Amino acid sequence: MVTHNLLLLPGDGIGPEVMAEVKKLIAFFNGKGLARFETEEGLVGGACYEVHKVSITDATMAKAQAADAVLFGAVGGPKWDGVPYDVRPEAGLLRLRKDLQLYANLRPAVTYPALADASSLKRELVEGLDIMILRELTGGVYFGEPKTITDLGNGQKRAVDTQVYDTYEIERIARVAFELARKRRNKVTSMEKRNVMKTGVLWNEVVTQVHQREFKDVQLEHMLADAGGMQLVRNPKQFDVIVTDNLFGDMLSDVAAMLTGSLGMLASASLGETNPRTRTRKALYEPVHGSAPDIAGKGLANPIAMIASFGMALRYSFDMGKQADMLEAAIAAALARGLRTADIAQGGKSVGTVEMGQAIVEEMEKLAA
Repeated sequence: MVTHNLLLLPGDGIGPEVMAEVKKLIAFFNGKGLARFETEEGLVGGACYEVHKVSITDATMAKAQAADAVLFGAVGGPKWDGVPYDVRPEAGLLRLRKDLQLYANLRPAVTYPALADASSLKRELVEGLDIMILRELTGGVYFGEPKTITDLGNGQKRAVDTQVYDTYEIERIARVAFELARKRRNKVTSMEKRNVMKTGVLWNEVVTQVHQREFKDVQLEHMLADAGGMQLVRNPKQFDVIVTDNLFGDMLSDVAAMLTGSLGMLASASLGETNPRTRTRKALYEPVHGSAPDIAGKGLANPIAMIASFGMALRYSFDMGKQADMLEAAIAAALARGLRTADIAQGGKSVGTVEMGQAIVEEMEKLAA
């Protein structure tokens, strides 16, 4: 059996708490002989800054480069609001994304049957929801240069962020979108702001060209990103795969999170190019919920997004689709038992982080029997 090497980066806030529940599942897989994982652990974000005065060390980056996949918890919190910009906790995550060249961010929004009433929308709008938001992750306004704040004098300052995309960046994310759609319901919606942004004009043009050249069998539609946000809360089940840039993807995926009931339910995968020789790719898996410092250390955090992120690692890094399906079924079964963490509580049995994680392991035990 192949041994898979995982780097665990719990980070700050609730990160270590939700990562602890994934460790139980890794132990389950190893113990049952369903897979073989070896793990290392490192510091990132504020936790790293406290020790090394940087948000991630070169040594940890080297471990990330060598790992088969990285599991990432969360970073940040008020404690580090005053640290220099280049060593802020979030800089560690941005460096991981940039240095590993993780350009494709997959954010599924799935409504489990037991949680249809936990959504901010009516049950009929979200029941059976299963969409994928694909966010370009290493370009756009988050990384574009120049990025400056200039003192103009007389108490005035000017801030500049640069939105920039090259053709190849749009082509490669478009291909991922069309390939994903072929394995789902064969529809891609591309979102940009071509009516006011030159990058939107190019985005629309390049996605259309890739579709015409390589993916004519997939249905393609274009939508302005602001209209797309409105449609996500009006009729979300019209979508299958949504592909968009770094900024709009960040915002639209958080909107989609609330369709599922909570940010605590939303997993994500960040993928790099496939190596043509080894057929492997760099990958980082993380929940979308952030560090939630207000509940950190209280045992209240929902571990499902972190656990589901591990499930995405099984599917996209290790070709373990059967095991990923089993994990998704275990999550659904735990929810069907009426178990709810505080963020998704709708009259069910309220449990903490550890109890929810243990329930999912118990359901895995049943499925593996």
